Amino acid sequence: MTEPIVGLKEYLRNVGVDMDADFLRDGISLLTRMLMDMDVSQQIGAEWYERSDGRQTHRNGYRERMWETRVGEVPLRIPKLRRGSYFPRFLEPRRRAEQALLAVIQTAYVKGVSTRKVDDLLQALGLSGVDKSKVSRICKELDEGVTAFRERALKAEYPYLWLDALYLKVRQNHHIVNMAVVIAIGVRETGEREILGLEVGASEDGAFWTSFLRALVARGLKGVAMVVSDAHQGLQEAISTVLHGASWQRCRVHFMRNVLAHIPKGDKAIVAAAVRTIFAQPNQEAAREQLGEVLCALEPRWPKAAAVLAGGEMDVLTYMNFPAEHWCRIYSTNPLERLNREVKRRTNVVGIFPDVPSVIRLVGSVLMEVHDEWQVGRRYFSKASMLKLKEPIETAAMMLPTPLRLAPIR
Repeated sequence: MTEPIVGLKEYLRNVGVDMDADFLRDGISLLTRMLMDMDVSQQIGAEWYERSDGRQTHRNGYRERMWETRVGEVPLRIPKLRRGSYFPRFLEPRRRAEQALLAVIQTAYVKGVSTRKVDDLLQALGLSGVDKSKVSRICKELDEGVTAFRERALKAEYPYLWLDALYLKVRQNHHIVNMAVVIAIGVRETGEREILGLEVGASEDGAFWTSFLRALVARGLKGVAMVVSDAHQGLQEAISTVLHGASWQRCRVHFMRNVLAHIPKGDKAIVAAAVRTIFAQPNQEAAREQLGEVLCALEPRWPKAAAVLAGGEMDVLTYMNFPAEHWCRIYSTNPLERLNREVKRRTNVVGIFPDVPSVIRLVGSVLMEVHDEWQVGRRYFSKASMLKLKEPIETAAMMLPTPLRLAPIR
């Protein structure tokens, strides 16, 4: 016969120890600090002030964070590392998303839209029946956290903003439709990344993008110098309407695909190599000269590809107006694509969502956990490089290289 599990406070009371919540919080704080110090020492291969050939990196201060426990919020000082990152195992960073996934599956069952996939998931989780009141309680708790996250005030300046959308299948009025899930991430003026917004809509038209950006501005979004995105319909107009003074960087990766879509398969490699010479230039003026050379080489055989390349000249080289240290991360939506892949990995388990609130519940929970990990990780850009955003980009005084002369590709 197994003994019943009791809470820590109840156990201490049963054995005659009368301790208040403050005492317990202090004890938990001390214990977690010792655990984190041991974890970090093992990860870097050395103790405090120890000289060791096996040392991988060094400690680099702390990040403050509050940890919610059954005895209240416990302040944590999570160690930072000069190289790499550390996240305490006992915080269970994926627990919220797993709970949200369970809530989505149960909601589908309660709503009577249980598919074979949902039935298999319920069986795998050991759930033979679902209590409707329990599902409502779990959903309410999750929704409160996700709503607070989505509606929180944005108090910093965000010079860089990435926007992208992915599509999920949702049941609406007894039909299955594709819904756009729009996510925004930004980098603060001090170099840290944040997930700024999440919204679900029926399409990506201009009205939807305008409404989404206005909601971000209403929450405090400011200081946006550049927006990075694909060429979504209506997005450029929404950016110029809502984010006054912000420039637009068209995703270079998607742009390359658009150009190569008009090139035969056997010639794609050589054309891609020619286009990459544009982006290998040290500044925007040299890149535009090189783009002209590439255009002259492409036009005789592939006028459609050349037209796409010419049409993107003003938008695909915008990133070169910003510090060179940032170029590799701001020329495309790759930072957001990686986040989208994590969202898709979690949502693919569901397949078809029972309703829109379920989408927001699960995707929002995943984004909250990624956001928390970002806050204890390394800065996306260094403080020193972010300060260069306030300096004018000097191009006139730079020695421009001679553009690569390309003969027409035959």
